[in-house]
Amino acid sequence: MPLPFLTADRAFDAGAEDIALPFDDHDSWRRPYRPGPWRVSAAATLLLLASFVLLAAMVISFAGSLSGATACFALAGVAIICALRLLRVGAWVSRHGVRRVGFLRTTTVPWDRTESVRTVQQPVRWLGFPRTVQGQALIVVRRGGEALPPLVTDHNADFLARAEAFERATDTIEAWGDEYRTG
Repeated sequence: MPLPFLTADRAFDAGAEDIALPFDDHDSWRRPYRPGPWRVSAAATLLLLASFVLLAAMVISFAGSLSGATACFALAGVAIICALRLLRVGAWVSRHGVRRVGFLRTTTVPWDRTESVRTVQQPVRWLGFPRTVQGQALIVVRRGGEALPPLVTDHNADFLARAEAFERATDTIEAWGDEYRTG
């Protein structure tokens, strides 16, 4: 079974670093980097919690309390949905634009409505917590000067302690912007 989210860095690993847009199908939305270990660990922990809650739901249903079992099944379903959504968080690109997928909200900006996509030095949130540290962020500036919240930072769950992966991902997203932005 092919796992497309694992092929994001494969074009770079194969020595094709001169290719800015290593994907064949530019119409589908892609995350040009792999999910980071912090994000994957958090999702795995949620899935582990969900498995224990499902086991508890089974035991409760065998004991005869259907309302308790239903509540446990619902709680496990919410945990599974949260884990899957957590894995989708990040920056996604296609020929149509750039998409910032958050846990609760997704923002899509077409390439022709962007003025620039660039990496800047600024205070960034550490692993999404309120604490800020000095770091790098990839931002999209819309036409008219309005900037989106950072697409990715070097201190988020995907790139903490992975500076080379951050540089590769930002270079790739900037290349997509340079390729498809008009004007």
